[in-house]
Amino acid sequence: MAYRIGIVGVTGAVGQELLALMAKRNFPVAELRPLASARSAGTKVTYGGREWTVQEAKPEAFDGLDFAIFSAGGSISLALAPEAVKRGVIVIDNSSAYRMDPTVPLVIPEINPQALETHQGIISNPNCSTAIALMGLYPLHQAFGLKRFFASTYQAVSGTGAEAMRELDTQARAWARGESSPAKVYPHTINFNVIPQVDSFLEDGYTKEEMKMLNEGRKIMNLPDLKVTTTCVRVPVFRAHSIALSAEFERPVDLTVARQAISNFPGAELCDDPPNKKYPMPLDYAGKEKCGVGRLRKDTLFDNGLSLWVSGDQLWKGAALNAIQIAEALHARGRLARR
Repeated sequence: MAYRIGIVGVTGAVGQELLALMAKRNFPVAELRPLASARSAGTKVTYGGREWTVQEAKPEAFDGLDFAIFSAGGSISLALAPEAVKRGVIVIDNSSAYRMDPTVPLVIPEINPQALETHQGIISNPNCSTAIALMGLYPLHQAFGLKRFFASTYQAVSGTGAEAMRELDTQARAWARGESSPAKVYPHTINFNVIPQVDSFLEDGYTKEEMKMLNEGRKIMNLPDLKVTTTCVRVPVFRAHSIALSAEFERPVDLTVARQAISNFPGAELCDDPPNKKYPMPLDYAGKEKCGVGRLRKDTLFDNGLSLWVSGDQLWKGAALNAIQIAEALHARGRLARR
């Protein structure tokens, strides 16, 4: 069976990655309906050896589709996802709009594919940092029982979008010429700097991004009492996030068992040979489907603790790839055709 697919936000960074990954993974496409803002309507995108005309994303644009992937921000998802569902379309949403809605499953297919059975038309993709962190933590949870963790993120500028990538490039080129380039996307210069702020601050001093790790982690792993503290940091890397994790478990940890658990987990790749300078790095995991997990060692603070490092492509596993994997899981269950 091939499907009639809409992609909302097709001209954006994640939308372009969706097209590339659907082709790479040979997803069965009968019709592609690229959707974007009114200013992009009429332009062309190439997929499957032909050009497809971009249409304006509005309610009637979803007529006749089997499913749609939304990658255009929360306000667009809130406005148009219900309209798509009314027309019998299954929505896979990359924004934060529905993640904490108790009626909407929040899914990482390697972790909780069973949650797909409860969807009522909308399925949420997790935040990029959450998805990447759990590629390292979930197999360890299966082995030892996760209680709590600390996370410090090193987030690439592509997580903000194409304009942020251009800003880093512009600032780096200006620096090489001995010139300066003002910050526009970020509150401070990102070139040769790190900014300990991702998203806006809440009253308790945490950012919205930092609270996603706690709230989404609890929902995806069905661990309502999980304790998490996160510091999210933007770094001058173009693509692929990295995360330092220190976790405490219910049962005593064993490094051999931990490494084997990660090696056996479908979303992760063990890269853990520090004496030979082998550990996950953003340059190596940009454009890679699996997330790299390494620097495993017993934590000196926690009882039954492990520290580890994870790198992964946030445009892929943190967004486009996970959305396609959700569609593939629905396809495998015969749950993707129009209801």
